[in-house]
Amino acid sequence: MAILAPSILSADLSNLAQQIRLTEMGGADWIHCDVMDGHFVPNLTFGPIVVDAVKRSTHLPVDVHLMIKDPDKLLENFVKAGANYITVHYEAAAHLNRTINRIKELGCKAGVSINPATPVQSLEDIAEYADLILLMSVNPGFGGQSFIPNVLKKIHELVELRKKLHAKFLIEIDGGIDNKTIQPALKAGIDVFVAGSSIFKADNITAATAELKNILKANG
Repeated sequence: MAILAPSILSADLSNLAQQIRLTEMGGADWIHCDVMDGHFVPNLTFGPIVVDAVKRSTHLPVDVHLMIKDPDKLLENFVKAGANYITVHYEAAAHLNRTINRIKELGCKAGVSINPATPVQSLEDIAEYADLILLMSVNPGFGGQSFIPNVLKKIHELVELRKKLHAKFLIEIDGGIDNKTIQPALKAGIDVFVAGSSIFKADNITAATAELKNILKANG
């Protein structure tokens, strides 16, 4: 079944535990943490301390997306904070195979993300080692952006690559996911859906979460 992962990038961090609880009530499956360093992307968000707060606020898996330079330096910090999945960017990790192996050695599931302009073919030599591949459907750095339609073609390409490699990685999408874009992405082959603004900026967080989850159930 498709997985819904609300992103706390758009949440009210001053009331984080309650905000997470509202998504749980709506049927959230994971909690997604977008970590930005102000260097790899232009925005600066939060670090392991907030991830630790998320872990203490939920029983759900914590999905940490590192949009940072030199992610290897902080892997242990995020593992200790409670991450279940750690995803690094293809564009940011100098020795990606080593990084993936290190994440697994630390006891986490390992993911690789690519930006909208990075071709799926770039992943051919690393994808089979990953537990998750994250396709950015906006340019990373800020929440609330519009979905880039060309990413639908990349989803199909990644599904074909998974078949070619006889791999089992999950395919995740992040950026512009709402009640209009979630269904086309599901039909294209996405397994995990990150949604931020469409959930946490809604008047009713629980209802917004439930709406997306129900679309996945109805079309899965």
